[in-house]
Amino acid sequence: MKLDVPLKTLGPVDHLALKNAVAAATQQEWLEEQLRQKSFDVHAKTHSIIMLFVEGWPEMTISRHSGWNTYSRYALPVMQEIIRKHYSIHGTIIRAVFAKLLAGMSIDEHFDDHPTFSIGHRIHVPLVTNDEVDFVIAGEHFNLKEGIAYEVSNLDFHYVANPSHQDRVHMIFDYVEDAPAS
Repeated sequence: MKLDVPLKTLGPVDHLALKNAVAAATQQEWLEEQLRQKSFDVHAKTHSIIMLFVEGWPEMTISRHSGWNTYSRYALPVMQEIIRKHYSIHGTIIRAVFAKLLAGMSIDEHFDDHPTFSIGHRIHVPLVTNDEVDFVIAGEHFNLKEGIAYEVSNLDFHYVANPSHQDRVHMIFDYVEDAPAS
């Protein structure tokens, strides 16, 4: 969704149980689904655990993926807390993934161009990060902090650089208020 600002800070969330669960993910879990990497060139240097993914437009079909059974019990309370505090509770989570940007890698500049991005709130919750990670949105540099929820203006050009020696892990979800879902 295009925001008036590149990044909106939503505030702290109770993320520790989720962080600990995702920290225990195996390499096999991170590599099991390559949907994002194959569909979007800019995500080639990332690994993902997908919980929910949407296909189609304007009729949307939301499917549960391999990460749902393992991580939804930790992720849903965090997502619901954010929704309850900042958005209408009448809506649908249409995407939910854990995205790992590998140490020393970057996500090239891009904007998110699927039609659902114009109606959905793109929320990031950093679970593992550090001061070296640079998230640039509409030319402005940001250092997102662990355990703080943010809404990203993902229709603006953005990129991420992780020059550190530590993988960066975010939970990312898209929430559409009053969304029709099938």
